Amino acid sequence: MTTISNALQAVRERIARAAVQCGRAPASIALLAVTKTCGPEAIRAAYAEGQRAFGESYAQEALPKIAALADLDLEWHCIGPLQSNKTKPIAEHFAWVHGVDRAKIAQRLSEQRPPELPPLNICLQVNVSGESSKSGVAPTQLAALVRMVAALPRLKLRGLMAIPAPTEDMAQQRAAFHVVRELFEELNRQGFALDTLSMGMSHDLEAAIQEGATIVRVGSAIFGERRKPL
Repeated sequence: MTTISNALQAVRERIARAAVQCGRAPASIALLAVTKTCGPEAIRAAYAEGQRAFGESYAQEALPKIAALADLDLEWHCIGPLQSNKTKPIAEHFAWVHGVDRAKIAQRLSEQRPPELPPLNICLQVNVSGESSKSGVAPTQLAALVRMVAALPRLKLRGLMAIPAPTEDMAQQRAAFHVVRELFEELNRQGFALDTLSMGMSHDLEAAIQEGATIVRVGSAIFGERRKPL
């Protein structure tokens, strides 16, 4: 049975190989360990191996873990779709939110971020594959949302996030991620000073790294296939 230690090492080696192959420094890519449906003991095991950033999709699942692990120096990222009536615990307990895709959500996060905490780091989710079932702002509407979010207090706009339609074809994977990268670069040409591309998961992180990902979000390759929440 693969241990979390061995699995983490294997993922880090995949990241390093992919980075070197495209002339990037492995240290320029951060690993976000996705722990939805994992218990606190699995997170402690990953922490013991040097992992510090963890991703959760749902506040109701994450908050008990955050409380149980308060003795550790962890950085919590919210990576799931946000409902406007559930933004308050996210604003209060997380350092990053990767799935912002509309103005109402950003406005509420800004208003609800406690003043004693640093600004909340924000990535805007782009629906790069045009799937009606997928969260995310359409590329044609991205610029307007960027301008709005960048002006909000208590938030720090860091970059873009995407979850393209799954495919095993690396060329198709790269093509989707390339669209996100081009949007990112265009926004930086307009002066927004973004520094984060959150893209790539267990099955497509190599393609994402080749297209400039700075954060890859990996769950099953570290912790195994997801269990159903209790």
